[in-house]
Amino acid sequence: MTASAEEPSYAFDNNDPEAAARHDHLAEVLDELTVSRLSGLGDLTGRACLEIGAGGGSIARWLAGATGPYGRVLAADINTRYLKPGAGFEVLRHDLASEPVPEGPWDVIHARLVLLHLPQRREILRRLAAALTPGGALVVEDFETTFRKSVLAAPTPEAAALVDTYHNALVERVLPAHGNDPTWAGRVHSVMLAEGLAGVDTVVYARSWPGGTAGALLIAVNIAQARGDFLAAGMSAAQLDELALLAADPRLVVRNPLTYSTIGLRQDG
Repeated sequence: MTASAEEPSYAFDNNDPEAAARHDHLAEVLDELTVSRLSGLGDLTGRACLEIGAGGGSIARWLAGATGPYGRVLAADINTRYLKPGAGFEVLRHDLASEPVPEGPWDVIHARLVLLHLPQRREILRRLAAALTPGGALVVEDFETTFRKSVLAAPTPEAAALVDTYHNALVERVLPAHGNDPTWAGRVHSVMLAEGLAGVDTVVYARSWPGGTAGALLIAVNIAQARGDFLAAGMSAAQLDELALLAADPRLVVRNPLTYSTIGLRQDG
């Protein structure tokens, strides 16, 4: 995901060598939640599904299996390098910020960790809702990162404080500099209601991740991809190197960022 010269760029570019690890870690952290939510929509056989910001394609692959041979799954991303053709879904290089929603209508539209990064998020949600079939579902899943106390256990008080310092820098300096709104996830529910969607429902998800597992290793990936941003935010190279080691230390236990999974249905007619 990138942006024009007039807009902030995405902090975690797919062209970065660490992007593949990011996709794998995020899939391990979030796919269980996402599959549960999508499964709750009922039988998806034969349905038309749009996967926005498809990343590594794990959910597009699941949707392809759920919709079957007579369904349609389109995986769209501004950078499609990790989306392999022939996996049961179509692939489209697409900029959601500047292009129309891919032609539907769609029975299901899923966007995970996409809208919080886009300054036009409110208008984009409106366009996504309008692209649904009557009764179709919009599923938006984003991190709400303003909640602190992400450290559940640490080898030392100093290590816990360092993770807190990292989290503060990420939420207050690094992500906002790239157009991210860490409060967006908690507002999606009210925005869907304002757009006239029905049956709006939000599930908030988090769990523990020891060092060396996906939820903790995201710290190391974030640092590797946005090291310059963390340095500009006031962290030292020594602190960042120590955090990368801590992310692999099983004595550190963190919770993943609170993930708000919000579903709204387009009303018939």
